[in-house]
Amino acid sequence: MVQTYQTVFSKKITGLGIISIRPFQLEIDTPMLHSWVTQSYAKYWGMLEKSLEEVRTEYQEIENSPHHHSYIGLLNDTPVFLMELYKVSEDLVANYYNAQEKDYGMHVLVAPVKKRIPQFTWHVFSTIIDYFFSLPQVERIVVEPDVNNQKIHMLNKKAGFVYQKEIELPHKKAALAFCTKEMYQLALIKLKQHDK
Repeated sequence: MVQTYQTVFSKKITGLGIISIRPFQLEIDTPMLHSWVTQSYAKYWGMLEKSLEEVRTEYQEIENSPHHHSYIGLLNDTPVFLMELYKVSEDLVANYYNAQEKDYGMHVLVAPVKKRIPQFTWHVFSTIIDYFFSLPQVERIVVEPDVNNQKIHMLNKKAGFVYQKEIELPHKKAALAFCTKEMYQLALIKLKQHDK
């Protein structure tokens, strides 16, 4: 039986192709995800030592949650990233600030690089943000990356995220940052002006 995956969002990027997003499929995607999260570049994902079964169990829990969802992103039908979307008011992070009803959290993990593509991570990141802001329930995106994860801080700031404070989560010291649609659109305008 051939399963078809419902794409929830797609975006055509000139010179690159189509980036599309579909729901995570536990049985099919877990082995691939395990091969990503156990590589040293993914250390901030916190699963370097996890077995295949442990990864499966963690993502089964996400699948079972009504407030947390995982997705696979594809470039021209090849899986290239994992994305998670969660309702912050139902998450541990809500204990660290005044969470709003339409705050949604985002986690992003790009697949190991096979060949370098200029601006690839930015194209992935901005496609994910475009998807978040296409959802009527999302007014603000909340991120809480590890304070030492410089690569993601650069991407967040490029997209218009404003850093508010550092918080001590049980598993990491995190930087709490926020972005509204207006902040993101302003950042895109600045990028266009900078590129001229």
